[in-house]
Amino acid sequence: MKSGVASFVAWCAVVMVVLLVAAETTAAANCNPLELSPCLGAIMGSGQPSAECCQKLKEQVPCFCTYLKDPTLRQFIDSPNAKKVAAACSLQQPSC
Repeated sequence: MKSGVASFVAWCAVVMVVLLVAAETTAAANCNPLELSPCLGAIMGSGQPSAECCQKLKEQVPCFCTYLKDPTLRQFIDSPNAKKVAAACSLQQPSC
């Protein structure tokens, strides 16, 4: 009886791990820095962000910490202009 309970608990733990990994993979699949291309002009220049840029930024908010960990993307996400664009779109910098 005890081995049956132990097996069931182990099986539940494996299922939970698989579900968590699948959820993280699904969330990560939505993170695409190319989706932020409408913001490139505002981030690289001094113009105001478009409505499309602000919408894309809002969609990508869950990805910002991932982007900040990437040295190639960090320079764009963490730049003074990027912070101005985020502020113009009423977004706050994430605390990662």
